Amino acid sequence: MAEAAQKMAEGFPIALTIERVVLLKSLARLQSIVEKRNTLPILSNIKLDARDGALTLTATDMDIVAAEKVSASIETEGSLTIPAQTLYDIVRKLPEGSQIAIKTNEASSQITVQSGSAKFNISYLPSDEFPIMSEGDLSHHFTLPADECLTLIEKSRFAMSTEETRYYLNGVYFHSTQDDDGNLLKSVATDGHRLARIEVAQPKGAEGMPGVIIPRKTVNELHKLLGEQGTDVEIALSESKIRFTSGNISILSKLVDGTFPDYVRVIPEGNNNILEIDPAVLTQAVDRVSTISTDKSRGIKFSLSSGTLTLSAQSPESGSATETVSVNYDADDIEIGFNSRYMLEMLGQLDGETAQFRFSDANSPALVNDPNDVRVLYVIMPMRV
Repeated sequence: MAEAAQKMAEGFPIALTIERVVLLKSLARLQSIVEKRNTLPILSNIKLDARDGALTLTATDMDIVAAEKVSASIETEGSLTIPAQTLYDIVRKLPEGSQIAIKTNEASSQITVQSGSAKFNISYLPSDEFPIMSEGDLSHHFTLPADECLTLIEKSRFAMSTEETRYYLNGVYFHSTQDDDGNLLKSVATDGHRLARIEVAQPKGAEGMPGVIIPRKTVNELHKLLGEQGTDVEIALSESKIRFTSGNISILSKLVDGTFPDYVRVIPEGNNNILEIDPAVLTQAVDRVSTISTDKSRGIKFSLSSGTLTLSAQSPESGSATETVSVNYDADDIEIGFNSRYMLEMLGQLDGETAQFRFSDANSPALVNDPNDVRVLYVIMPMRV
């Protein structure tokens, strides 16, 4: 009895059967959290916890921990950790529709993964070595509909900075405001060249929440993990950590320890020259014309006159390109340059049939939005072309 108790304390044995498709979907969602190169072997592993008629899979990189509970037939309760990438590759290559049996082989200190005649023996580590991230006191709790949570994340994340020296821009700024537009929950991202601001009605419980910066990796994992759930998202946060829970998935993350800049100052006022165009038409034209541009910024010029937008690009090596499209524009003639990649990424966030640009002059930022979706606002800086 003492020996059995000791084994359970160490986190094994384990025996279960699970459908391949169930395990594969969970591993596909979680395994990317695991860092591929680790000084600690346990951080390359994923934790399997079999109990109460279900299997919980947990992955962490010490800054994020994500867990998902899935259905499985549990013969012997227990927990252990095995290499995440290895398990994912095995399950991915097994036949569709198969059942997978996972069982500890205590004699060899390995775990057996078997499906039909295919059998794999993998070394494991006990789960008591798996790092645990403390939540601390998550002082604010609120719930968002799935579509609103995804909008806040998905439509802002493209503007996050990747410059490690500006670490405070390496994420999405999540905060609440009380202003003339009412009580709002907002997400903001910027890399200094473009800015995205998304807002939804402030849910009950978010009043007085601290403004927090959700790290870039967490934002990208949230987009992937929560995108398939379709259920309300429960959010709990403090000044140092944030937790998202949707369905059977939970993500706990540290926050960026920094101060987000006063982004409101970047949003221009008085941009009265208004252009309206189908974003799909503009996307295709920008993509075509920018093909000729070979410089790193892939600059493209917008030349606006009444009813007409002419796009142009030139390169000393490749030549030049122009394309003219009809637009809804009846204001001053303007010539202004943009980074074509930034423009295409921003246009990709607009879901409606109309993109509205508001210009001031050739040297000032442009405002971009969908007139039918007041929740979303983008700013893009001009460049010399």
